[in-house]
Amino acid sequence: MHKILFLLCLLALTLTAKERVEIFASQTQSEGEWVYATGGVVVSYKEYLLSADEARYNKTTSELELFKNIRSSHLGVYKLLGSYAKLNLKDKERTFRPFFMLEKESRVWLCGDEGHAKEEDIDVTSGIMSGCNPNDPLWKIEFTSSDYNTDSKWLNLYNARIYIYDILVFYTPYFGYSLDTTRRTGLLTPSLGISDQEGFYYEQPIYIAEQNWWDLELKPQIRSSRGEGGYSTFRFVDSAHSKGSITAGYFKERQKYVDEYALTNDTHYGYSLSYLNKALFSSLFQDDFQGQSELYIDFNNLNDVDYINLSTNDTTQNATSQQIYSVVNGFYNSERNYLGLYFKYYKDLTVDSNEKTLQQLPTLHYHNYLSTLLEDSLLYNIDVKSTNIHRDLGVSAVQTDMNIPITLRTNLFDEYLNLSYRLELYGQHTSFRGETNILGREYDNGYFARSYNVFGANTQLMRGYENFSHSIELGARYSMGASEAKSGYYDDIGSICTATPTDPRCDFHNIKNLDESFHVDFLQYFHDVQGDEILYHRLSQSIVYNDYESQVGELENELEYAITKGLRYYSSLFYNYDEQSFSKLFNEISFRQGGWNLSLSHLYSDTFLSGASNYTPYTSYFTSSARYTYNDHYSYHAKFNYDMENGIKKGAEVGFLYKKRCWDFGLRLVENNRPILRNGVSDAVFDRYLYFTIVLKPLMRSNSGSSDFGVRMPDILKGS
Repeated sequence: MHKILFLLCLLALTLTAKERVEIFASQTQSEGEWVYATGGVVVSYKEYLLSADEARYNKTTSELELFKNIRSSHLGVYKLLGSYAKLNLKDKERTFRPFFMLEKESRVWLCGDEGHAKEEDIDVTSGIMSGCNPNDPLWKIEFTSSDYNTDSKWLNLYNARIYIYDILVFYTPYFGYSLDTTRRTGLLTPSLGISDQEGFYYEQPIYIAEQNWWDLELKPQIRSSRGEGGYSTFRFVDSAHSKGSITAGYFKERQKYVDEYALTNDTHYGYSLSYLNKALFSSLFQDDFQGQSELYIDFNNLNDVDYINLSTNDTTQNATSQQIYSVVNGFYNSERNYLGLYFKYYKDLTVDSNEKTLQQLPTLHYHNYLSTLLEDSLLYNIDVKSTNIHRDLGVSAVQTDMNIPITLRTNLFDEYLNLSYRLELYGQHTSFRGETNILGREYDNGYFARSYNVFGANTQLMRGYENFSHSIELGARYSMGASEAKSGYYDDIGSICTATPTDPRCDFHNIKNLDESFHVDFLQYFHDVQGDEILYHRLSQSIVYNDYESQVGELENELEYAITKGLRYYSSLFYNYDEQSFSKLFNEISFRQGGWNLSLSHLYSDTFLSGASNYTPYTSYFTSSARYTYNDHYSYHAKFNYDMENGIKKGAEVGFLYKKRCWDFGLRLVENNRPILRNGVSDAVFDRYLYFTIVLKPLMRSNSGSSDFGVRMPDILKGS
C-alpha cells in the first residue's frame, strides 16, 4: 500500500493537476527512473480508464506502458483491447498493439496490428472493419491504414477492400464514413448497373452540408450507350416555421440513341421549387399579427417526360401522369374570414407545346365563415372566387363565382328528426379577352345567376348490443324552384354545351343543368366492443324531375366490411339505370395477418360515350400485390398490374429480401411500362429490370424492403 501511495506522489510531481494519473495495483516496485506495477493494474487518466496485468512508468519521459489483457474505455462510448499499450503523458500520445475499437452507438468495430492515438485522432495500420459478429463477419472491409477522429466520429480507410464472406466484391483507394448521424460533406452511396439499351450506368451522389441550415446533393450520372447528365437538389430551412428545396436536372442524349428510338428531344431538362412557410405574416409582423397565414409553393417545369424517367435508376418509383401542374398557394385565415390566393399552371407531357392549355393564374378566394341568427336556427355564409383563366394561344377569360347558402333548421320529437330549409344563391360572371370574335358571339361577356330551394330531413339512431353497436343515418333532400337568368356567352352557348360538352367553345362553360330532384342517403355502421369498425355501408339515390320525363340518377353503393381481424373487403359501384349497366365498379380485398400482406383490386368504368375509332369508353384495370414476411430475416413480395381492356401488362414485380443484423440482400425482377415522347406523340416503352440490393449495415440503410444502394441491371432480360 505504501508503494502505491509513493507511486501516486511521483506521478503527481511529474504531471500538472489537470493531467493527474492514478494507478492502482497489487504490487509496485521502483528501479531508477522506472516504476513497475503488477497484479490487476487499473489506470485512471483524464476520461480514460485502463486495466492490464502489468504496467511500468518512466518518470523521466512520462511514458506509461501496459502489458497483457488491456482494456480501455473512453466516455463509455467504445473499448480498446490489446496486449500492449503505451501512453506518453507528456506528448499526450497513446499506442496499442494489437488494436481493437468498438463504437457502441453505431455497433461498428475496427481492429488492426497497431493503433496510435494523439489528442482526438487515432491512426490504425493494417486492419479490418465491420458491423457484424467479429468471430465470423458476413461482410468486412480490409485496409492498409486508417484514421479516426473521436470528436467528429469520422473514419477514413485507405486501400479498402470490401469482402462478403471471403469474396472480394469491391476495391477503392479511399473510403470515408461517419460513425454517427451528423450531417457532413462527402460522397453518398453510388448506383451502378448495365443495360442492353443504355449500356453501363453509374451515378455518384455528392453531398455538401457546410452549415446546419442547408445542404446540397449533386447526382452526376453516365449511361454509356445513351448519354450523360446530372440532377441536383438544394434543401434549406430559413426559419423555425419554413423550409424548401430546389431541384434541377439536365441530360444530353447521344444522337444514335435519339434516332433509334425516334425521341422528340435530344436533351431533357427541368427544375422544381418546393417551399412551405406555416407562419408567413407572423414572421413579418410578429406579435402584432392575429390569425393564421401560410405560403405553399410547388413549381415544376420540364421539357418532356424523360426528364422524370432519367431522375432515378428505378422507373417504377416515378410518377407516370400525363400532366403535371405547379401551384403557388397563400392564405390568411382569421376567426371570421378566409382569404386565399392560388396559382395553378398545368403542363401536358403528351404534346410538344402547352400554348393552348388553360391555366389558372391566379384565383382569388374569399370566404366568410358560418354565421348564425335566431338562436343558431338561421345559418349563412358567403364564398367568392375569381379566376384568371389564361392561355398563350386562343381565348382567355376572368371568371368569378359567388355562392351564398342561407339555411334555416330545427328539430322535432326530442331531436329524433332534424329538418332544414336552404336557399342557395349562386352567380357566375365571365369576361373574355383575346381572339373573342373567331366564332362570333359565343365569346361575348356574360353572367349566369341561379337560386333554388333545398328541403332536408334526417335522423340518426344508435343502439348497443352485447358484442357490437349499430348506428344508422337516414337523410333526404328535395331541391326545387330553380330560377335562372343569363346573358352573353351563357345565353349563346349554353344549349350547345349541354348537348356536346366536348365542343371547344365550351372550355369556359361549367354550368350544369339543375332540375327538380329528390335525393336519399342511407348510412350504417357496425363497431365491436373495442370501437373498431366492422362494417360501413352507404347507399345514395337521386331522382330528377324535368319537363319531359322523370330520370333516375345513378345508384351509388359503398361498402367496407372487416370479414375477420385481418381480412377486409371494399366495394364502390355506380349503376346507370338508363344504360342498365355499371358506370363504375371498384372492388378490393385485402388480407394483413400472420406476416401476409395481400391486396387484389379491379376497376371498371364506362363513360357510355362513342368517339373516334381509336377511342374506347371502357376502363378495366386489375392490380395485385403480395408480401410475405416469413421471419425477421426472410420476406418475399410480388406485384402484377394489367390493363384488361387494352390487353396490356402495365407492370409486374417479384422478389425477396434477406435481412440480417449487419447486412441485407435482395433481388427484384421488375417489368414496367414507362412513358416517352416519340415524334411529338405520347408513347410508352416496356422495360425489364433485374435489381440486386446489397445493404452493409450500418454503412448503408434499408427502408421498406429496399435500400439506398442497389446494383441495377435494367433491360438485361429485355424481351419482345
